[in-house]
Amino acid sequence: MNLTDSKYNRFALVKEMLQTVDVIRGFDFGQTAAAAKTVKETGRLFLTGEGSSRIFPAKSFMYGVLKRGLPIAVATDGSFQAAEYNLSDWVVAGASNSGQTKEVIALMKKLGEAGHHKRIGITAHEGTTLAGVTDECFVLSCGNEDAVAATKSVIEQGLVYRSILCNLIDCECPKNKEKAADLAAEVMQTEYDPAVIEKLAKAKLLYFAGRNNGVAEELTLKTNEITRKKSDYLEGTYLLHGVEEVMSAGDACILIDPFPSEFGKIKEFIEGRAGLTVIAVANEETPFPTIKLPKLVGYDPFLQLMAGWNLLVQIGIALGIDLDKPERARKVGNQFEG
Repeated sequence: MNLTDSKYNRFALVKEMLQTVDVIRGFDFGQTAAAAKTVKETGRLFLTGEGSSRIFPAKSFMYGVLKRGLPIAVATDGSFQAAEYNLSDWVVAGASNSGQTKEVIALMKKLGEAGHHKRIGITAHEGTTLAGVTDECFVLSCGNEDAVAATKSVIEQGLVYRSILCNLIDCECPKNKEKAADLAAEVMQTEYDPAVIEKLAKAKLLYFAGRNNGVAEELTLKTNEITRKKSDYLEGTYLLHGVEEVMSAGDACILIDPFPSEFGKIKEFIEGRAGLTVIAVANEETPFPTIKLPKLVGYDPFLQLMAGWNLLVQIGIALGIDLDKPERARKVGNQFEG
């Protein structure tokens, strides 16, 4: 996708996706230094939010912490469920693009009334309700989004959490952000094989399979908003543990950073026996049509997500969909009123 072709540049969604390049380039990794210190002292961080404000930002952070083996407990759930937990000894971070998400506001208010004073907010707007019910609130620099599907805000929310990780360890993300921005532009502007796009556009259901780091799951949600197709997220190797019984020939499966050891069985059971179109988004070639991505430590999940956006936009364009105006989905799913 690009801003020179009229089939793309008429959509706010495409413009906002491509603005992510400048979001990365200008991101301040030092802004969460104090928050990281609190997290280190507490040893526990709970990440909450709803939909896109939680799936990728929270789970990519959790993946990074566990992969690094840091001595910090990290957990995530939606805010209504989190309100049932004892979070008195946790730093609690809640992301809400609008700053008005009902579930997040309710949780933060409840914690504050109980004397909790380690509440962090992340929002895209100044003067929000969320800022008033948290002890520290980060305001994103990405600006307003006109498209219903959240994109650049999701990346910046993810960077805020990533910056906490970078303030806890020796991380190369700050010095590599210029390169990451350049790669983001490259990834989002790549045109994919029209034959592959046609097959995906014809599929009634798009499955996404991959690590539980928020990428495949977030793209599953974005599939509904951008292509209006049904979708399903198959965590880890769930793809090979029985779901093929209900798959239909002509459906498609998009593998995000797949495990090479499973290629043979995916080829046999999912592509061969179930009859699905299978493609991969990966750093190396696979036995399937592959969207090959550059590798950059710390930014790989971000680049995978943006490649997925590009894929979904090209599918939506092929289907003749108005990418900015879904019929039912709302920008603020469940807005706080009070």
